[in-house]
Amino acid sequence: MAMDVLQYSLPQLEALCERLYTAQSQQERSQVEQALGIFGTSGAYIVHLKAILDSSESPYAQHMSASYLLKLVTEASISVAVRAEMKQYFLSYLESKGPSLQNFVTVQMVQLLCRTVKLGWLDHETHKSIVEETKTFLEKGTSAHYLLGLRILNTLVQEMNLTTPGRTLTQQRKTAINFRDSCLFKVFQLSLYSLQEMFQKGADTRLKEQGLLLASQCLSYDFVGTCLDDSSEEICTIQVPSSWRPVLEEASTLQLFLDYYKSTSPPLSNVALECLVRMASVRRSLFTSESERLMFLNRLVNGTRDILRSKQGLAEHDNYHELCRLLGRLKTNYQLAELVAVENYVDWIQQVADLTINSLNSWQWASSSVYYLLGLWSRLVSSVPYLKGDSPSLLDANVPQITQAYITSRLESVTLVMQNSSLDDMLDNEEQLTEQMDALPYLVRFQYEKTAAFILRLLEPILEVFSKAATQAIPAQQLAIVEGQLTWLIYIIGAVIKGRLSSSSAESQEGIDGDLASSVLRLLPVMDDGFHAQRYSQKSRQRLDMAVVNFFQCFRKVYIGEQVMHSSKVYTRLQEHLGLADHVAVLNIMLAKIAKNLKVFGSSEELVHLTLMLFQDLANGYMSGKLLLKLEAISYLLSHHTSEYYNFLDHPTNSRNRTTFYATLSRLLFMDDSPMKLKTFVAPLNAVLVGLAQASVNATSAQGLRQLMLKNTIIGLFRDLRGIAAATNSRRTYCVLFDWLYPHHFPVILKCLEAWADSPDVTTPLLKFMAEFVFNKSTRLTFEASSPNGILLFREVSKVITTYGSCVLQHSALANPYECKYKGVWVCLMMLSRAMSGNYVNFGVFDLYGDPALKDALEMAMRLVLSIPMSDILAFRKVSRAYFSLMEVLSHSHTNIVASQDQSTFTFILTSLELGLKSTDVAISTSCASAVDDLAGYYFKNLIQGVDGPVPAPAQRMADHSRAVPHLFPELLRTLFEIVLFEECSNQWSLSRPMLSLILVNEQIYNDLKIQIISTQPAERQVHLSACLDKLMTDVQRNLESKNRDKFTQNLTVVRHDYRSKN
Repeated sequence: MAMDVLQYSLPQLEALCERLYTAQSQQERSQVEQALGIFGTSGAYIVHLKAILDSSESPYAQHMSASYLLKLVTEASISVAVRAEMKQYFLSYLESKGPSLQNFVTVQMVQLLCRTVKLGWLDHETHKSIVEETKTFLEKGTSAHYLLGLRILNTLVQEMNLTTPGRTLTQQRKTAINFRDSCLFKVFQLSLYSLQEMFQKGADTRLKEQGLLLASQCLSYDFVGTCLDDSSEEICTIQVPSSWRPVLEEASTLQLFLDYYKSTSPPLSNVALECLVRMASVRRSLFTSESERLMFLNRLVNGTRDILRSKQGLAEHDNYHELCRLLGRLKTNYQLAELVAVENYVDWIQQVADLTINSLNSWQWASSSVYYLLGLWSRLVSSVPYLKGDSPSLLDANVPQITQAYITSRLESVTLVMQNSSLDDMLDNEEQLTEQMDALPYLVRFQYEKTAAFILRLLEPILEVFSKAATQAIPAQQLAIVEGQLTWLIYIIGAVIKGRLSSSSAESQEGIDGDLASSVLRLLPVMDDGFHAQRYSQKSRQRLDMAVVNFFQCFRKVYIGEQVMHSSKVYTRLQEHLGLADHVAVLNIMLAKIAKNLKVFGSSEELVHLTLMLFQDLANGYMSGKLLLKLEAISYLLSHHTSEYYNFLDHPTNSRNRTTFYATLSRLLFMDDSPMKLKTFVAPLNAVLVGLAQASVNATSAQGLRQLMLKNTIIGLFRDLRGIAAATNSRRTYCVLFDWLYPHHFPVILKCLEAWADSPDVTTPLLKFMAEFVFNKSTRLTFEASSPNGILLFREVSKVITTYGSCVLQHSALANPYECKYKGVWVCLMMLSRAMSGNYVNFGVFDLYGDPALKDALEMAMRLVLSIPMSDILAFRKVSRAYFSLMEVLSHSHTNIVASQDQSTFTFILTSLELGLKSTDVAISTSCASAVDDLAGYYFKNLIQGVDGPVPAPAQRMADHSRAVPHLFPELLRTLFEIVLFEECSNQWSLSRPMLSLILVNEQIYNDLKIQIISTQPAERQVHLSACLDKLMTDVQRNLESKNRDKFTQNLTVVRHDYRSKN
């Protein structure tokens, strides 16, 4: 059917295109796409598509033609002359037919023109005249052409600023910089001229919008290649070229956008404000002199002051948000001393303070804008110590009011949210909460004594109500409000204490830190008293405990740890208020809270996770870890750590948290060299393993074990064991664990795998435990020279992989292939690669004594890999990383095994390595390069260079594969050349290493390959590329010695630089 499309008459083709866009079913649409798809396969169809554009009035046929032309322009190899002719054709087409085209066709045609211009920008001068040619659209006198001209310029700037698929970053930057230097300023001037003209004549809203968007696009341009992220709210300093200086210093430029703001409504008004935000972000060094910069700042301040005074447009949320961004930028780009010197500063700062307080009180409407205002005030406050002169900053009066407004509005929000369930609770927005807590400490610490007293005055009555609620029943809603208000105050106190790390006057404020910390610590005994102990399942109560955990994290970072201050005034106040003399006393309270949370909040996975993160952070610090070991609470925890004491272990949602829990406990345990303590510690786990062993004896089959043992018990066991294994970071600790588990308990592990092999809930933690257990990190797996433990351990790995693989390969149609199969497969591959690269097994022993363990493991690994489509291996990153890591290990240390594979498997491996080389994941492409180097080197040393005696059988097998599929090695070399020469690659050195091996293997066809690579480039670059490649093998010998390899890599670097520097 595809070929028949070319024979269709125009009406038939138009009808087919209409079906493409109006099809009622996916099947019908797919059939039409397949039929029309021939147009996008080759540049030869450009003529056909242009003919359709010339002849058809159907918008569907026009859009189809433009879409496939865009595909061909982007992906097909098109000569310079043809691309130049296409540009002129598209421009003429838009000039003649543009005003009458449907909007969706116009958008596609404009993008097609701009993409063509961009891709040919450095090849032909005709493309660089696009701005002048588009200017004629603006001069035609019709609003339709005027709108079209602005659209073209808008899309052109956008295209130049974004990376086109298939283009390298270097090519993108060369084009973008050339456009910036030659045309961007002209476009910006055109946008300003158009805006002025439209403002005076009262033009159509669509025209004004395009003009404002064009100005915004110009100011948003990536001037210096920093790859600005449009999705980010943050704006960096904009590095506008010096040639823009006169226009930006001109008062009328800034005034133009202010006028547009005042005379329009969203989306025009907020785009005008966005342009002002960009202008406020231009680099300080752009201005001719300091006086010019201050005049510019004056205009910005007065412009925003007028908006704040009149409040015009601020009822619109988009305007409000952009104005807050603009105010935030003023302090980011200008010094406090400069702002204070501005005329009308006093009025402006007061207006900004009023806006801030209003925003804080209107949190339901302006919560996303508060970030910029708090950021502005925090930066203003931070600059006060550096402010010189007598000009008043007026921060002393305003900052405490803003701080108090923030705190009171947060407390009031709790009641409002409770009364109106449709309102969003700010405590649920973790990102916003974190942003606000980062800025708040600067404001609170500005007049710390005054603000801390305010916080304590608010806290006292709330604490009193909360304390009474322990013994006197109050309505649940009222108690939830109290809990919510306490949550806010504890978050605020925690953030303020953490702010000590960045406070210049911190030492003198430590006493106040102590007063605030005391108020929080005083709350802890009450939280688990009386009626409060019945509210552990309530969301408001769980959030209160999250706030307490956050407070402890903040306090820990400042007052507990490696640089702990024993004489800190914090502990003086804590001693006065609560009798806590030092950090050890506070650690005891923290541990009591950690233990309590783990006992009573098992149903809240998030709270358990945060609690365990606090515990882990305390244990990981060398100083705090040593302190913990001395505490009675830790001794108790190490001997009472089962679900009998901590019910979170019984909740399936916490299965991952179990690993963290046991890893932390084990880390503390291993700090103290006491085998008896370990025996006591693992006794509960040992009992489970013994019970499993007994159950497996009683069960008539592996499946029978499922009826005798609870599934969650098995899952918990292996997550716990993995945590313990992860904590063994030395030979001493690992050997203790190894001696406990092997050989006594390993048969049980295999029995569990056989029984639950079809249940990923069980197999995943079991396999991950094994992958951790065989991982030789920190060289912890170092057995005695006479010990067979390394070999015995690998035998167990082989059994696990073959047992799991045998079962999983029996199931083909899976509803969720990743969870049910791929996840287990990649863990097996990771386990095998870790075991084979751990350097604790002499693999020659297996073949020597006829032990099939190695052979079985590798065969099963390859069967598992081959059972997954290559597209899925590449699509799931963890699968691809595990697979290619194993290929790297095998190719390096077991090349003969790879070479001995059958032809289809060997072809699969090399084809997959070629795809891996193209991966954007540097780790994957590096692994593939190493594997290719080892395989090609093996081929060269055994078959090209030759060996004494007969050729090894695996090498002969590889030669047979190479003859049967002769393109394998040449295609790898071609791919590497294309990546290194024509693309950006951060791992160039790694990619260069296999290239010499491949050239020596493919010497006979290397010259042909060079010609093919050169022919893929535009004609005008082919001579230069040929000259560069001729230098590649200069002074390179026919061997793979290190010195020779380094010489080749040096040559390749020079070739790459020479070729790319002239493109």
